[in-house]
Amino acid sequence: MARKFFVGGNWKCNGTAEEVKKIVNTLNEAQVPSQDVVEVVVSPPYVFLPLVKSILRPDFMLRHRIAGSRKEVPSLVKLVALDCVEVALLCLASCCILSLMPSVLCVCSAEMLVNLDIPWFVGDKVAYALAQGLKVIACVGETLEQREAGSTMDVVAAQTKAIADRVSNWSNVVIAYEPVWAIGTGKVASPRPSSGRSVNGGNCKELGGQADVDGFLVGGASLKPEFIDIIKAAEVKKSA
Repeated sequence: MARKFFVGGNWKCNGTAEEVKKIVNTLNEAQVPSQDVVEVVVSPPYVFLPLVKSILRPDFMLRHRIAGSRKEVPSLVKLVALDCVEVALLCLASCCILSLMPSVLCVCSAEMLVNLDIPWFVGDKVAYALAQGLKVIACVGETLEQREAGSTMDVVAAQTKAIADRVSNWSNVVIAYEPVWAIGTGKVASPRPSSGRSVNGGNCKELGGQADVDGFLVGGASLKPEFIDIIKAAEVKKSA
């Protein structure tokens, strides 16, 4: 079954209010592929979620019905909340019910591995978020030490299994390979399938064309205009 291309922009804790407005304006002014080509999510810091929701282009945010039918088309750009603990998660779920906040939670592999290093905790966290009615982007990935020790596949398999054991319906879950060693280190792997690499406007088409790549979770490049080029890389997959 064909998988829709997925592009997520993880802003982490970057940006002031004015900088966030500039990032959103870049999105608002862009011509991006349609919802049937790519699903786009952006993840601002918690404090800027209401701001982004208020200024993001209305046709990006709103679901709409196809004329003459009951079918709804999902919003093109969704808001995503960054990783959180249970109390904050409950707050997010409550806000979702009130349509004030996003319905997606991003569980960061760096925080899970560096601070906890317990795969089952990640699985429990994903299951708990799903039970609260949230969708989840769950990140898996190894540290540099684990990679150099040749244990990448074992580490990622254990993390993925911990999630898979607690998920019965995958329609609300995205698994992203986010190697910890590639986050903010400048280290880049080859574009071979199943390798981690920091995506940017210069390599997005090459990476997007790989047979087993169906999307990107973007870090620093999602704060720049090149994020639009990364979104458009989905068209390479569709034309392949």
